[in-house]
Amino acid sequence: MPLIASDALRAAGVVSVVAATIEGGWIGFALFFLVLGALFIPRAIGSAFLLDVAYCATLLIGGWAAQLDWYLAVPGLDLIVHATATGLIAVITWQVLVRAGALPGHADPRLERPALGAFVVTATSAVTLAVLWEFGEWLGHTYLDDRIQVGYLDTIGDLAAGALGAVIAALIVSRTAMAEPQ
Repeated sequence: MPLIASDALRAAGVVSVVAATIEGGWIGFALFFLVLGALFIPRAIGSAFLLDVAYCATLLIGGWAAQLDWYLAVPGLDLIVHATATGLIAVITWQVLVRAGALPGHADPRLERPALGAFVVTATSAVTLAVLWEFGEWLGHTYLDDRIQVGYLDTIGDLAAGALGAVIAALIVSRTAMAEPQ
């Protein structure tokens, strides 16, 4: 498989694992190891170039924002990243499910309302993943490192922003074939 421009972002993910481990210890390693794994998903399923780049860049920015406390320094950045990342994760999740054969694509003649199905699955799967991420943050804060930022307002804000991003992505997926792997 030839290298593509977005592979540079995956290479940055590899470098980020090393740098975050040096800067933040094993918590930094764990965060960027998760990010690194996620960076390879669009490549594996053949996502469109611009989606691949936006997804990888957003996950890297989000990871470094957490690692370097940019969320504390820049008001509202947390909500922007949660909305953007959850929306992009929603599209990638839809693609993974279609590619794996767990869901039919838009063009399946057996479907009476493919847009509705695409909307519901895309939005609910992304919101579910956002909830699981927030559980992980809470578990990490409670049992591993109290520097992991959590709190009622943070969690509710993150979930609201993530849900907004998921709904916007679900609208896009339900209206276009853009989300189907090539």
